[in-house]
Amino acid sequence: MTSGFDAVVAGHICLDLHPDLSGSAREPFEKIFVPGHLIEAGPVTYASGGAVSNTGLALNRLGIATRLVGKVGDDLFGRTLCQIIASYGENLTEGIIIDASADTSYTIIINYPGADRIFLNSPGVNDTFHINDIPYALLKQARLFHFGYPQLMRSTFTANEVPLAEIFRRVKLTGITTSLDMAFPDPSSEAGQADWHRILKFVLPYVDIFIPSVEEILFMTRRQMYEEMCAAIEGSNILPLITPRLLSDIAQELIDMGARIVGLKLGYRGLYIRTGNALQIKSMGRARPSNLDAWASKELWSPCFKVAVAGTTGSGDATIAGFLAALLRGLSIEESLRLAVAVGACNVEAVDALSGIQSWETTRVRVAAGWEQQTLELDCPGWNFDEANGLWRGTAA
Repeated sequence: MTSGFDAVVAGHICLDLHPDLSGSAREPFEKIFVPGHLIEAGPVTYASGGAVSNTGLALNRLGIATRLVGKVGDDLFGRTLCQIIASYGENLTEGIIIDASADTSYTIIINYPGADRIFLNSPGVNDTFHINDIPYALLKQARLFHFGYPQLMRSTFTANEVPLAEIFRRVKLTGITTSLDMAFPDPSSEAGQADWHRILKFVLPYVDIFIPSVEEILFMTRRQMYEEMCAAIEGSNILPLITPRLLSDIAQELIDMGARIVGLKLGYRGLYIRTGNALQIKSMGRARPSNLDAWASKELWSPCFKVAVAGTTGSGDATIAGFLAALLRGLSIEESLRLAVAVGACNVEAVDALSGIQSWETTRVRVAAGWEQQTLELDCPGWNFDEANGLWRGTAA
């Protein structure tokens, strides 16, 4: 592999298939998707997907030299996926492993206007991802390691010794800063039945930055509460029920388990961040902030920026990429949070995961020019709005 890079992004990778359903949006979703109903669709858009592509290529587009590590099969989907990735940079496929023993993973994304997305995912060769597939020697050249979607990679969570924890333990020994993102599993699947609370207890001591969605973390650590929330609103959009107190409790629990920086993605309600103390921030590895006190013991919540939403595929991954890119550039935690939300907002202006993402400088200029934010009202003791930075500060800040 070539030298001169800052980040390595590993984990789940797949081929995304986006059928165009915009011309079918004449009836409500529940009247269109019924057995025996022929649904007229437009062209299919092919795109690389999964955390490796969504976060890794977003970092690359934001000007962070990045290497990708994932597995594809020796098949048509695999060759298509590698061709798409290579179009962003020839060296980006150097870390992609071709495994002829299994099929390439794919996801069919049902993005019907006016309804939340539906994903049909085949994990494929991702289920064979092994501890030794990580290029540990290569990590010594980089500052940041990001891993995404272990729930869609069976070999990372099925054994009693928790392979995901061993991956992060070995990675952390290289002195690199570590980052972890999750996926929401099918509740009835093996991943959905796994004890993720237990898994996190083993993994998080080796994780510096942990940014799941609030739905994912509730499902993993407080499943009964998650199910009660879903029942209360008769659906899966629990975001209106999320309170600052709940976020504080969850984030503190995750920091107590070992994470140094915890972010909770909140969809249209923005991004929440809580950080550990100065000693914890100091232990973060080569990408740690230079000003430890300025990053320590912070609790912040940034609203989203106003955009015309075309699609939300990869929006969480783009948000993470924005945060990691800002960290690698040595920015303050306040600016890192705002730019994370800004990159996520750019993402949703396009149907796929990458087309909407602009260059780093273009994104910063757009924010500096007064890009209008969504309204986020918090009526909670100890929380105050910081007008200068366009975010809320909590009791830990």
